[in-house]
Amino acid sequence: MHLVMVLNYIWVAFFLVAFVVAAVKLVFLGDYDVFPAMMDSTFSSSKTAFEISLGLTGVLALWLGVMKVGEKGGVVNVLARLLSPVFTKLFPDIPKGHPVTGSIFMNIAANMLGLDNAATPLGLKAMEQMQELNAKKDTASNSMIMFLVLNTSGLTLIPVSIMVYRAQMGAAQPTDIFIPILLATFFSTLAGIVVTSLYQRINLLNRTMLLTLGGACLVVAGIIWGFSQMAPDTMNKVSTTVANILLMTIICGFILAGVRKKVNVYDAFIEGAKDGFTTAVRIIPYLVAILVGIGVFRASGAMDMLIGGMRWCVELTGVNAQWVDAMPTALMKPLSGSGARGMMVDAMTTYGADSFVGRLSCVFQGSTDTTFYILAVYFGSVGIRYTRHAVSCGLLADLAGVISAIAICYLFFG
Repeated sequence: MHLVMVLNYIWVAFFLVAFVVAAVKLVFLGDYDVFPAMMDSTFSSSKTAFEISLGLTGVLALWLGVMKVGEKGGVVNVLARLLSPVFTKLFPDIPKGHPVTGSIFMNIAANMLGLDNAATPLGLKAMEQMQELNAKKDTASNSMIMFLVLNTSGLTLIPVSIMVYRAQMGAAQPTDIFIPILLATFFSTLAGIVVTSLYQRINLLNRTMLLTLGGACLVVAGIIWGFSQMAPDTMNKVSTTVANILLMTIICGFILAGVRKKVNVYDAFIEGAKDGFTTAVRIIPYLVAILVGIGVFRASGAMDMLIGGMRWCVELTGVNAQWVDAMPTALMKPLSGSGARGMMVDAMTTYGADSFVGRLSCVFQGSTDTTFYILAVYFGSVGIRYTRHAVSCGLLADLAGVISAIAICYLFFG
């Protein structure tokens, strides 16, 4: 599938649907504020996109610089060798021991710890390295698609930011969504791996993958058990402290490895940081386009109409429609992380942080990642135009996360 065509259809739909909804509201309801609100959203969304890119410049420079130090210090190669047995199964197109496996691991680890600012530059670095191995420079390779799906499935072990938002919104126990998020995001990632493997005809029924996935299940179970033994305040402190300690350990470890290899650490960092600046500039147009489209769609009231229609359809079947009120977060999450975050906060404000809808919105926010944002930024940064099965696999992983989130929340909070 052509990336430009996918985004073109979505972008055009945002504007056309928003215009029709706004016109109906103006003519039949006398809502004279809707079009000014839509225009205001175009300016505010454009500003937000630029501010995100501007803020990302420093983070990209930092982490690509650190990665360059680690690469020259041999750390990335060590990680690549350690992960080679697993990655040769999931990424059969990547040569054994290639440095990109280290970048992929660092990106996934940052995502699991909820370190979004670190994960994005590491992911962009991995995409650049995979593009070097890609025979068709305008077409996504199997490895790129598997990597993108692992990112969009949003495997998160420590959802610190969501717990902070819940605390700010007055939740009695801000950490009560920790286990549900962990379970939902694990199922989303597992579904993403299975679906992508079926598309790419990757055999998961081998000793290496069965031991890895089985071990991952045991680790997840151990983490759930360990944190469930802690008091809420202790859980917040431990999760935040562990994440930051690991992050600083990575930085210092890379620097020490460079010193040990007698690398000019400062020059290596500057070399990598320069790539971070050019990458941040390159993604600005993609961010502006996608955020403006989402902003107009929200400002027109089209999102509210969509949710109202969903609730009506569900109620016709006689099924409990309580979960529908949390769906704006789930629907927005594949498109915009900040937009979904706003929907989550709005749900907690409207229904209460400890309500079923408020908790489910938080689990939606933590169970998957921004599929189209990641697709646009990651593929756009290396000039990929044909995405093949990346969109369908990413959205199927998102769907698995949404379904599991609803089921798990009914189990825990229903």
